[in-house]
Amino acid sequence: MPNKNVNNTLDSATKAQRIPVTNISTPTPSRKIHIREQKGQFQQLRTGMNSLLVALFFLLPFISFDGRQAILFDLSQQQFIFFGTTLWPQDFTILAWVFIAAAFLLFFVTVFWGRIWCGYLCPQTAWTFIYVWIETRIEGNRNKRYALDKAPWGSDKLKKRVLKHTAWGAIALLTGCGFIAYFVPARELYIDIFSFSASFWITAWVWFFAICTYLNAGWMREQMCLHCCPYARFQSAMFDANTKTVTYDAARGESRGPRKRNEASALGDCVDCNLCVDVCPTGIDIRNGLQYECINCGACVDACNQTMQKFGYQPNLISYTSENTLAGKAEPFYESYKFLAYGIAALIMISVIAVDIYNRNNIELNVLRDRQSLYRETLDDGIENSFTLKIRNKTQQTRLYRIYVSGNSAYRLMGEVDLKIHPGEQLDYPVTVVALPEQLGSARNAITFTVAEQHNYSQASQESSFFAPI
Repeated sequence: MPNKNVNNTLDSATKAQRIPVTNISTPTPSRKIHIREQKGQFQQLRTGMNSLLVALFFLLPFISFDGRQAILFDLSQQQFIFFGTTLWPQDFTILAWVFIAAAFLLFFVTVFWGRIWCGYLCPQTAWTFIYVWIETRIEGNRNKRYALDKAPWGSDKLKKRVLKHTAWGAIALLTGCGFIAYFVPARELYIDIFSFSASFWITAWVWFFAICTYLNAGWMREQMCLHCCPYARFQSAMFDANTKTVTYDAARGESRGPRKRNEASALGDCVDCNLCVDVCPTGIDIRNGLQYECINCGACVDACNQTMQKFGYQPNLISYTSENTLAGKAEPFYESYKFLAYGIAALIMISVIAVDIYNRNNIELNVLRDRQSLYRETLDDGIENSFTLKIRNKTQQTRLYRIYVSGNSAYRLMGEVDLKIHPGEQLDYPVTVVALPEQLGSARNAITFTVAEQHNYSQASQESSFFAPI
């Protein structure tokens, strides 16, 4: 009579071979990871998106708007210029809301497509693949690079290494210039850096970011994704059973094993060619299940589909799919609580940004009272109070303004009330207000100063106090 315990053990072992194992991390090899070049639809998409983003990174600072650099964080003037709109430190809540909204949009996308940002949009990935492309052009394919690592030092190895690191350094220096070009005028920056006429601090910051680029993309590479990037650690909190990630179909692929083409086999569709590991930027084996190291770049999908085509098997043994899809019970995305939560949060943040921008004023007004005296009596028995109006023109054009006072019909504003303020200028303008004591209601009276832009509806107001004898 068959032993039931033995049969149950065999059944469990068989099932374990066919069910994907999750949260298992393949140890990264101790040697340096050399990525095998891979072609395919997802690599074309990744290369296209990375190329577009890198091109935008370098070209955006050279775009002009109204005679000025369109995008510029001018730290010396404490202003952020964005296509004619100038944000001052008081407006930086808008940038804070933008970053918060971007975070919620990232979470929202992660619910459906997993770590898709890392594979297709992350600068670390883009620059790493640029450096790998340069390395491949100079040192050869993956096997040749491993062989070169093991080879003794000679003229050929020295020549290739010097050429590679020189190219890496040039890309790093351009990247440092590209980043700093968002903080100082770009057209002058490149000329000053390469003519060695830039100031000490600008040169220092350019080289700082150049060195960071060289180390991150040339040496650390996958270590940034595995150990430094926080997104890899908390992404699992956003996943659910309907999240589409790069997934190995173990039920179809196991038991794996090598074979010849057109050879009949009782094994699963995985031919154990190991290409999915060879092309992985982080060096993991996707067949071990969902792992936080996976950046969803789709390289293993293209590599596996290439093998499936050669062997005449159905594609997508490795594909972008979800746990529920593999189990045949995919649910509509709009029934996901995470979809609703992140979607609503992102809409709220975008609405807050829109309201904040709509309520933003191009005039900034601060009213300071004269601290020397509360009031002064004039020769004609009037009472005068002195104020200093701090008026900032937050636009990039010269504007004409007019000053008004309100709160009591007795107030008379002395001096010139029409002002011209240059772009970005803050004007400290002293004013004197006079009133008759019998027309004032108390010792302390409300007064409102208004600065209005002429020929426009923009204006700013601030309330203060007008003092008189009791």
